[in-house]
Amino acid sequence: MNTQEVETSPLVRRVGSTDDELRVWLTDGRTITVPLARFPRLAGATMAQLREYEILGEGEGVHWPELDEDLSIEGLLVGGRLT
Repeated sequence: MNTQEVETSPLVRRVGSTDDELRVWLTDGRTITVPLARFPRLAGATMAQLREYEILGEGEGVHWPELDEDLSIEGLLVGGRLT
């Protein structure tokens, strides 16, 4: 019997941050850690503002409503950003 492997993209499971870093935990077990300095709106935010995020769609990205910032997992994985 032939089985066909289904390719899936990693999705956001949760988000966290420190004073200097953004961390995004993915459903495939990886964690992406990037400097907040790469994202000026996030770098200038308070910790309370950083905690107020929404996971977009099924987990394809993250949105901070108060900061008007969106990041895609695809963009984070390739080193870019969703604008």
